[in-house]
Amino acid sequence: MGRGRQKAKATKQAREIKYYTPNTDLSALERELAQARGEIPSPSSDDAEEDPPGDWDDDYDR
Repeated sequence: MGRGRQKAKATKQAREIKYYTPNTDLSALERELAQARGEIPSPSSDDAEEDPPGDWDDDYDR
C-alpha cells in the first residue's frame, strides 16, 4: 500500500515544480533592459537629424 502514497507525493511535487511561478522583480528587469538599450545606439537619435514629415508632403503633391 505504500506505493500509492509515494506516487501521490511524487505527482504533487511534480505539479508544484511545473506550475511554480517565482516572484519577478520587475524593477530589476526594467534596469537591465534600460542598460541594454543604452549600449546600442537608438534609432530615435538619427530621427532628429532628418526633415520633419510635414516637409515631405510638398514633394509628392505634384
